[in-house]
Amino acid sequence: MSGPLPITDLDDPRVEVFRDVRDRDLRGRQGIFMAESEMVVRRLLRTPERLHSLLLSPAKFERLADAMGNLPAEVGVYVADLEVMEQIAGFHIHRGVLAAGWRPSEQDVAFDRLLERVPGEEPCLILAAAGINNSDNMGGLFRTAAAFGVDHMLLAEGCCDPLYRKAIRVSMGHALSVPWAECVDLPEAAGMLRSERGFRIVAVESGEGGTPLDGCEFGERTIVIVGAEGQGLDRSVLDIADDIVEIPMAAGVPSLNVVVAAGIVMNRIRHHSGAQGRA
Repeated sequence: MSGPLPITDLDDPRVEVFRDVRDRDLRGRQGIFMAESEMVVRRLLRTPERLHSLLLSPAKFERLADAMGNLPAEVGVYVADLEVMEQIAGFHIHRGVLAAGWRPSEQDVAFDRLLERVPGEEPCLILAAAGINNSDNMGGLFRTAAAFGVDHMLLAEGCCDPLYRKAIRVSMGHALSVPWAECVDLPEAAGMLRSERGFRIVAVESGEGGTPLDGCEFGERTIVIVGAEGQGLDRSVLDIADDIVEIPMAAGVPSLNVVVAAGIVMNRIRHHSGAQGRA
């Protein structure tokens, strides 16, 4: 660990990565993601090789000191008063914790890499998301995936960035721990998982006359696909599914929030299979 290094000058080049955080959230960063809150950063500290640097208030440095003992020397740990942190970052940082981490490469999150990582015959559960462009929902899906032992997330083109700062925070840091990959054509990708890896494709959708959730049998190798609220899943996704599952609801209620729906389905699968949640 390099530090703690005190920061008193707002123009200190060592903390350039933390400058104008909200603006860079919109414009993007060169291979870097930003994380905040003590709980999230503690989870990130479990994989210190992913850390670029930390910017902490003095109080948070003391609280996190026990988790920073194995940090590589190249990871800078900077300490500044909250007022200085806020002027550097450009917003109110009431948690006193910011971390910059290295994003995975395009190759690391490519669908081909997911195919390589999926075991040949062992039980495996994949949660796929289509059209999820709300960062709260994206973070909630990762938190749900972690809670119910999902092995991989698959994000179709059009989904928002799971490493957006708010998505990471809402996920409670699980966007940093649940493996994920991206694909351009979700029906094609799901079809390959079925033909090459023996997966059963289950689409979750309301109003399609699908199988009630309690009556659906989930295999040991399943990809569950959920879509955005409102537009739902494209017909191309529904057409390739082995089963369309519907969650029974009270009359007059057409749908559920996608995170709630995914949680109900994942709980049903976990109960059916006896799977354990991800740590």
